[in-house]
Amino acid sequence: MTKKGEKMATLSFEKALEDLEKIVEKLEKGGFSLSESLALFEKGVKLARFLREELEKAEKKVEILLKDEKGEVKEKPFELGKEEAAPSEEKKEEEEEEESSDSGKDEESPEPEKDEDLPF
Repeated sequence: MTKKGEKMATLSFEKALEDLEKIVEKLEKGGFSLSESLALFEKGVKLARFLREELEKAEKKVEILLKDEKGEVKEKPFELGKEEAAPSEEKKEEEEEEESSDSGKDEESPEPEKDEDLPF
């Protein structure tokens, strides 16, 4: 690994994000020569790639942690603050309904998607 690669590997996510934000601010203000701007841009691209890779690693770890006993990942919406609280009766009922509906999936056809659920 090169010195630059080693330096990037020891960089924390937070520090890399901070550095990228500073580079963006500098480039937006302008006043640099072409070569200085290109050097800043190049460093920014490297930081952005590093950050993307770190986020992908974190996402994979989260998926592993969320896998159920069958090895399937169940997506659950994250709601800030509600996860820390004790499960409510509604939440318990929803989970029970999901479990009971999961057993009959093969017998029933899935509901058609609504237009508002489509991403385009």
